Order: sequence, then C-alpha cells, then structure tokens
Amino acid sequence: MAELTTIARPYAKAAFLFARDNSALAEWEKMLGVAAAVAEDPAMRAWLQQPQLSAGQRAEAFADVCGDALDEGGRNFVAQLAEHGRLPLLPAVFELFHALVAAEQAVVDVELISAHALEEAEVERLVASLKQRLGREVRTTSKVDERLIGGVLIRAGDTVIDGSVRGRLARLAEQLNS
Repeated sequence: MAELTTIARPYAKAAFLFARDNSALAEWEKMLGVAAAVAEDPAMRAWLQQPQLSAGQRAEAFADVCGDALDEGGRNFVAQLAEHGRLPLLPAVFELFHALVAAEQAVVDVELISAHALEEAEVERLVASLKQRLGREVRTTSKVDERLIGGVLIRAGDTVIDGSVRGRLARLAEQLNS
C-alpha cells in the first residue's frame, strides 16, 4: 500500500496544482472520483491488463467509459497515466488528491460511527468540539454499527477517538488483566 501511495503521490500533486491554478478543484475532484470508480471496476481492471493493447487504446477506452465526466484536461491526465502504465493507481491518486484539497481548504473529513442514528443536536455538539480540537472545519459522515453497544467512535484521518461502550469495556478488561 505504501508503495502505491508513493507512486501515486506525484500524479495527485500534479493534478492538484493544475486544478488549483485553474480554479477547478471541485471539478477535478469529481473527475478523479469517477475515474477512480472506473479503475476499481473488476471488468475494467481485467480489460486494462490485456498485453496487446497500446497505451493509446487503454487511454481512449478508459476515457470513453468515463464519458462526459472527464473534460479535456481529465482526458489528458488519463492519457499520461496510461502512457506510464499507471491507470490502476487512480483510486490512490483520488484519495491523495482529496487529502490535498482538504488540507488546502483547512477541512477534515470525520466519520462518526455510533450504535444508533445520531440526532442532529448530537452531531452539532461533536462537530463543534472537533473543530476546536482539530483547528479545522469538519465534514462528517455518519454510520451505524450496533456492535458498539453505545457511544461513538470518531475517525478523523489517522486520529481515532473511541468513546464507544465496546471500546471502554475492552480497555477495562485490559486493565483488569494487567
């Protein structure tokens, strides 16, 4: 995984700089999202691995599948990736691009996982607390996982805050066993 990220990083940075310089971050994020989804498709992956295809054929077919989601810049980007045999890296490129956009906009994506659906007031309190703690704007997505029993598990990038009952019980059991 680290190797893929290392290889994908220069492509993501180039796309980011181009998009930022052309005031098109949102458009490029959308284009790369579509291209990443196409690249993850098992049928597309299998098709791209055919050795008899030229880089131009791969790029053209890939761009055709993406359709109108790619503008001329997006098609050129896909062509460059195809030329260097890097089309399978598009999901990693998209993730890195998204992280660069979030850093540029001082935004952090936070996943809230709870045992039951959170009420709007609960989400607002958590967002306010996270804004203060992280020093950034916060975008949230919520997910329900009944296995947590109660409480909330918060994931913000590499930071995980486990306020779930299951997590607390696990920490208590660990302390008792020590």
